[in-house]
Amino acid sequence: MTKPRAVVLVSGGLDSTTVVAMAQAQGFEVYALSFDYGQRHRAELIAAERTALSLGVAEHKVVSLDLRAIGGSALTDSSIAVPETESEGIPVTYVPARNTVFLSIALGWAEVLDSQAIFVGVNAVDYSGYPDCRPAFIEAFETMANLATKAGVEGRRLRIHTPLIDMSKADIVRRGSELGVDYSQTVSCYQATDEGLACGRCDSCRLRRAGFEAAGLADPTRYI
Repeated sequence: MTKPRAVVLVSGGLDSTTVVAMAQAQGFEVYALSFDYGQRHRAELIAAERTALSLGVAEHKVVSLDLRAIGGSALTDSSIAVPETESEGIPVTYVPARNTVFLSIALGWAEVLDSQAIFVGVNAVDYSGYPDCRPAFIEAFETMANLATKAGVEGRRLRIHTPLIDMSKADIVRRGSELGVDYSQTVSCYQATDEGLACGRCDSCRLRRAGFEAAGLADPTRYI
């Protein structure tokens, strides 16, 4: 029996790698999609290639686009420092419209693949400061996707799956570990070295470390 296809957004980090394993556990054939968008380092793209290979996805595609052209984020503008202390409001690591852009391209590939499923690892618990990680955004995008595509007009309704949306980092780590995810292959740090070593100080590093501690599991992250 042919498995249904799913496009899964893959950054190379802990969350998106877990989503790949979860999609596979649900019986989907995974088509992984990553973006070379002008981010601060390429270590996460190398990690994405590594994890896609180890998890045995059907295909891994990397799409190039340059969000440095508009900047506005510590992840795409080297003149904006990555914060190493907690802050209020929307953090400067928010990349303007990034999830909207990424999901739009994923939508196009899903149509080409005749897929009715897109998986994305957004999380409203740990990243509540990001407006494009909220359930309301995902619901609105899904509505738009089914209005704007040939597949949607013809009745092949697409669904955006967000399996991590209400999970804590500890729950994500536990679930991924149950599914056999090798987290030592992933890179979550906002300012990792070329070799993929994590700073241990940025928001992403702090959340990741706390997740392993709360889950009661050893943290395999390679720190500077």
